[in-house]
Amino acid sequence: MRKRIVSRKRVIASVCVVLAAALGVTGVGGYSAFLRSPDGTPAEACGSPRPAVVAAGASITRGTLGGDWIGSLRSRSELAGYEFVNAGINGNTSADLLARIDTDVVACRPVAVTILVGTNDVRDGIPLAQYRANLAAIIGRIQDGTDARIALMSLPPMGEDLNSEINRRLSDYNRAIEETAASTGADYLPVHERMAEIVAERENPTSYDFSFPLALSAAIQHYAFGRSWDDIADVGGRELLVDHIHLSDRGAVVIAELAAGWLSAMA
Repeated sequence: MRKRIVSRKRVIASVCVVLAAALGVTGVGGYSAFLRSPDGTPAEACGSPRPAVVAAGASITRGTLGGDWIGSLRSRSELAGYEFVNAGINGNTSADLLARIDTDVVACRPVAVTILVGTNDVRDGIPLAQYRANLAAIIGRIQDGTDARIALMSLPPMGEDLNSEINRRLSDYNRAIEETAASTGADYLPVHERMAEIVAERENPTSYDFSFPLALSAAIQHYAFGRSWDDIADVGGRELLVDHIHLSDRGAVVIAELAAGWLSAMA
């Protein structure tokens, strides 16, 4: 009888250890991807004496879940004279960015601003007219409060099947981005177009199937087990996206190259 009790205690202890380990790795992944602040937040970086480049947007800009294209820009010697400010917040829509544009962008007195926002508008079904109005208001506030050059970026594909229903809807939002850039005098950076060229070459592109568990799984694999974002994308049969929304390192390179070229042309 005593042996049985001891055996049960060992089983319980083993189960507790396994559960604790699982919770630990989940916590590491969840905190690192969803709660941890990126490098160079407005609160940290806006007081720098170097000219500020503010990257405004949502999680793709924040870069804690998926490839960090702003970090890539910081590592480029030709851009060493800039202070890169990461004004990306997970889950933000265009309305959310508009609500904080004065504190997170205008207050930094930037010389340049990139805007990449709208994926969550598409996901949330924000009416296209409202999205257009928000973009125009964002640009208007920046132009009224600064002398910054502004670049609007088109939205990356959602899933890598360009013919899927959500990517057909996405095309309307990207058209609004390009038209808003033209009407406001902002520059336009063709992120979607460059990425579409790459994923169009795949024989069996993956359709959009984003979920929070999938995103958390990607975060755990990267932060707890050290797998690269590219490896995580590869296992899922994807090229540029780790979870149908957020970037692999290859995806981040596409945006970094476009942003770096734009900034270099300003000099």
